[in-house]
Amino acid sequence: MIRRSRPTGPATEAAGTLSRRAPRSQDAVEAAWAALGGVYDPELCLDVVSLGLVYGVRNDGGRLVVEMTLTTPGCPASESLPEIARAAITDAAGGALEVEVHVVWDPPWSPAMMNGEAAAALGFRAR
Repeated sequence: MIRRSRPTGPATEAAGTLSRRAPRSQDAVEAAWAALGGVYDPELCLDVVSLGLVYGVRNDGGRLVVEMTLTTPGCPASESLPEIARAAITDAAGGALEVEVHVVWDPPWSPAMMNGEAAAALGFRAR
């Protein structure tokens, strides 16, 4: 799986899940990033993290909040991809936290936001 760099911190459990106890904030955020690494754009067949579609994940008082974008405002996956992301994070957190996924358009996505491996997989030159 191709992954974009993400914030450093404690590693998540091997399966990327947390127990049903209240997870530590950083553990929950790391689990969310790991879960998002398994969410694939259906047209590009690359994960949303590697594509640079995820702008941030934060724990806001026991609620995980994700800000992500799509490749274009008219993206055919505009309704399904955020819901798939939410479900993946909810699964990773074992249902212990509420998850909100916000689609944002600022800054607009561009191919420069992809990591090097994703760019190469799509035929873009190395930066």
